[in-house]
Amino acid sequence: MTAGTEVAPAKMRRLAAAAVFATTLEWFDFLIYATAAALVLGHQFFPSADPVAGTLASFATFAVGFVARPVGGIIAGHIGDRFGRKPPLVGAMLVMGLATFAVGVLPPYSSIGVWAPVLLVVARLVQGLGVGAQWGGAALLLVEHAPEKHRGYYGSLVQTGAVAGAVLGNLFFLILTATMSPAAFDAYGWRIPFLSGLLLIGIGVYVQLKIEDTPVFHELRERSAAAAREAGVRKAPLVQAVRHHGLAIVQAAGAFFVVNAVFYILISGILGYATTEVGMSRTSILVCVMVAGLSQLVTMPFFGALTDRMGSRKKLYLIGCVSMAVFAFPLFWLIDTGSVPLVLLALLIAFTIHATMYGPQATLYAEMFPADVRFSGASLGYQVASVLAGGLAPFIMTALLATTGASWSVAVYIIACAVITFIAVASIRERFRRNLYDVSEPERASVSR
Repeated sequence: MTAGTEVAPAKMRRLAAAAVFATTLEWFDFLIYATAAALVLGHQFFPSADPVAGTLASFATFAVGFVARPVGGIIAGHIGDRFGRKPPLVGAMLVMGLATFAVGVLPPYSSIGVWAPVLLVVARLVQGLGVGAQWGGAALLLVEHAPEKHRGYYGSLVQTGAVAGAVLGNLFFLILTATMSPAAFDAYGWRIPFLSGLLLIGIGVYVQLKIEDTPVFHELRERSAAAAREAGVRKAPLVQAVRHHGLAIVQAAGAFFVVNAVFYILISGILGYATTEVGMSRTSILVCVMVAGLSQLVTMPFFGALTDRMGSRKKLYLIGCVSMAVFAFPLFWLIDTGSVPLVLLALLIAFTIHATMYGPQATLYAEMFPADVRFSGASLGYQVASVLAGGLAPFIMTALLATTGASWSVAVYIIACAVITFIAVASIRERFRRNLYDVSEPERASVSR
């Protein structure tokens, strides 16, 4: 493969299908914990006379998975920039599948005492490593294969995997809660989605055997042997990324703040809030979240493709950021009514606004970094924000509600995250349709020698 070579449409469709399917299962495994944390894990693993304390503890364990994500991103970035985009993606699927299965067979506190939450935390940490390694591999596998004029569209398909995984998880729990008694669900029903984690092992094997690495990485690898040692196969790409592209990493992290925080508020925090504070039934709020989330399977590719036509990822991102801040208070006004149609409307609007940012994000990140440090830079920015924004969002939401007793505090939290994101994105120097084969200045100098 050489610069300028385009992948055949049929092959591109197969790549997209494999990447989206793998990402969907990866995020299904990671996000079913969010649903379980809101519905059942509190009293299963953190028994307490105070139900709020139990929910906070389960969400704190949920956040632990995010603490491990930057570590997974760092490891994957190092491997991805040195040995290809595919190896860390395959490894991530294997690790995630095994960790998720382990949660499904873990005995509760009533059986093994304090070892139950300890082992749950360990499994969640391993999940975090897996999902931290996965995103960069899946995103670059598609973006670096994609035709230049459709880069935004194909990059958005990776993002739909997270939404599809969340919706699939909610659907799984919805079916279980609708067909099982509360006692049966609490006893063993909640474990069934976690056992499906073993499916990821089969998908990992398929990707390893059937999917080629990206033409960008092939180009780097096919440089002269002397230049390759300094270029496409760097000894420490993370060090190079931090040293020469530190600002871009910070900007990428800031750009993800409101996107990630709102996502986990919508798919997890709202479940607990609507059932315990608003008084909605578990089934009703699960249906609302699932239906609204499904809309992103259409809106994210639409907005990703729209950036291809607009000539900018940044402009649409900023529009979405401002819109999310404006809608923060109306979101909870509608949810506080407890009316299913109004709650569904609120979530549909919120998920649509969210898609204006999350859809083009993978492509925006890929265009921010040169080829030789792209995996390291993009993964680190993405995963650092996942700890500070996403993992803590349901915990912060529950704590704010417990402290203030009112949803306005969560709306203010969303607006604060939006301010951080707006500043970060506004400061980005956009490189629309950047030549993805470009390398950083230190690398270019070594190649010229």
